[in-house]
Amino acid sequence: MRLRLDDEARQVTLGECLGRALEGRGRVYLEGELGAGKTTLTRGVLRAYGHAGAVKSPTYTLVEPYELENARIHHFDLYRLGDPEELEFIGGRDLFDDDALCLVEWPSRGEGWLPEPDLRITLTLAGPGRLARLEAVSELGERVMARLAAMPALAGCADTAEEGETPR
Repeated sequence: MRLRLDDEARQVTLGECLGRALEGRGRVYLEGELGAGKTTLTRGVLRAYGHAGAVKSPTYTLVEPYELENARIHHFDLYRLGDPEELEFIGGRDLFDDDALCLVEWPSRGEGWLPEPDLRITLTLAGPGRLARLEAVSELGERVMARLAAMPALAGCADTAEEGETPR
């Protein structure tokens, strides 16, 4: 699934829809260059669960936990990770349990240690907006994609450009 996100508000809307579709569990890997909007998308996911505060990327702490009324969410930013094994030292295995929702920025830095994702989202710059490519990697990911496809809030975001074309 490819979506055009014309502005930050649309990125947050995608995040809110994603949060609802995930139903409080799963592993989502967020890929894209610096400034692509990975943390903005995470802010939308957290809003879907009632978080109204600021959302900052946990670049130096590696993970920011959110204990919300209906979900336990762990927001990882692995940009500054020196070695994937560092995740073991912070109790990473316990954080990736089946009852939590894990959002991981820069998952390639944890390659070889991280479990497989349910959903992989790649954000790329497209003029003033972004292009989001969503890929299901598991059965849960397939169910989430089906729920997202049925959400009216994402109507009008579908990008029909062929893979490799320059986004609008």
